[in-house]
Amino acid sequence: MARCNSCSAPLPANINQCRYCNTRNDIDLHSRHKYTVHAKHSDRLCPQCNTPLQTIKLDFNGALFIERCKNCFGLFFDLGELETLLENTVSNVSDINLQLIKNINKDRFQSQQKVKYVKCPVCKVLMNRVNYGHRSGVIIDQCIKHGIWVDSGEITHLMEWKKAGGELLHAKKKVRKKNSQPMPSYDQTDYQQPFQNIEIDLLETVSTLIYRLFK
Repeated sequence: MARCNSCSAPLPANINQCRYCNTRNDIDLHSRHKYTVHAKHSDRLCPQCNTPLQTIKLDFNGALFIERCKNCFGLFFDLGELETLLENTVSNVSDINLQLIKNINKDRFQSQQKVKYVKCPVCKVLMNRVNYGHRSGVIIDQCIKHGIWVDSGEITHLMEWKKAGGELLHAKKKVRKKNSQPMPSYDQTDYQQPFQNIEIDLLETVSTLIYRLFK
């Protein structure tokens, strides 16, 4: 369980504001990733606070620059950057623990959280709410052109989900869906032709009988 950086009180799952001293905590990056503030202000605005985001540099094998709100600690990732962060944080996962995934989601699910659509920090268009991966329990805000916004605490949730094999489960589901056989498609002529042949044969038979009767 995460603890407040100010008073060390325990922080409930996905909650970054301490209930004892009211301090907001960076529970996703603090003491987890080495980073430096690259730019204190950017042209992108926080979709929650409507204030300029700061650009931070994560020290991986290759530098990763992402945007962070210094007020609510939400994070904005350009396309592909969230996957890069997870790959560099959690690796060598070989098993899928369905019960652990279920427990993680149950522990971190916030039933009282209101559904809210927020604007993309880049184009200011309302983003789509998407469940990240299979059974991750994290509803991200996604702009298909510019990137993904995650609220404070959701990166930690995704890390735990991946450690429990959530990403493997998602990949397995995608392969199963890809390999599933689609329903065969039929050309309209495939089932029209037999009926047309029956109609022709019937007409010929009737014509023959009439010819014989009046011969």
